[in-house]
Amino acid sequence: MFETLINSERDGGGKATTKDRILDAAESLFAEKGFSETSLRGITNKAEVNLASVNYHFGDKKSLIQAVIGRRIDALMPTWEADLTELSKIGREVSLEYVLETIFRPILEMDQQTPGSATILMRLLGRAYSETQGHLRRFMQERYGTLLLGYYSLLSQSLPQLSPVELFWRTHFTLGTVAFTLASDEALKQIAESDYNESAGIESVIRRLVPYLANGLRAAS
Repeated sequence: MFETLINSERDGGGKATTKDRILDAAESLFAEKGFSETSLRGITNKAEVNLASVNYHFGDKKSLIQAVIGRRIDALMPTWEADLTELSKIGREVSLEYVLETIFRPILEMDQQTPGSATILMRLLGRAYSETQGHLRRFMQERYGTLLLGYYSLLSQSLPQLSPVELFWRTHFTLGTVAFTLASDEALKQIAESDYNESAGIESVIRRLVPYLANGLRAAS
């Protein structure tokens, strides 16, 4: 499944470089099996390259994991950064729902351009969130810390009634809900269609998800 989605992004894009083939193979296997269960040998076999190529381009498995995650997130950063700048100008007047919508918007746009890419991203982030990968947390903080802190500050401004520790836990629960829902997008759509005769695309899923998350974040203690 993930290999098909990743390969579809190369349509019309010419022949993939060795580095791209390694990234594509690693991304597909990481999304499917997880970081710990994916070996470098499995990646080299899938990418049809030798181990020396992986070492040359990435150095080690940890750096490869970071490159796979970074490739997806970096594509979304310009929109997130621009939106954060605009939201920061609005300040306390911005609604919690609007903050959440701006976080989801570039993910939705990416998925509209390349169907299934949001599933890959959230499956990877879900893996990073649930598996013990201390280096990934450091990588995310160092590379995206300013953005993460900016959005966290907006959530705090929108939820002044919450203590810092309560905001931490609710943000944690929110991230878990988002990762599970979007990573399970295909399965949820199949259930909605077979059991409730409803065709649910990712846009409708996010439309339902935003008010659910907002109400959970602001619920009385």
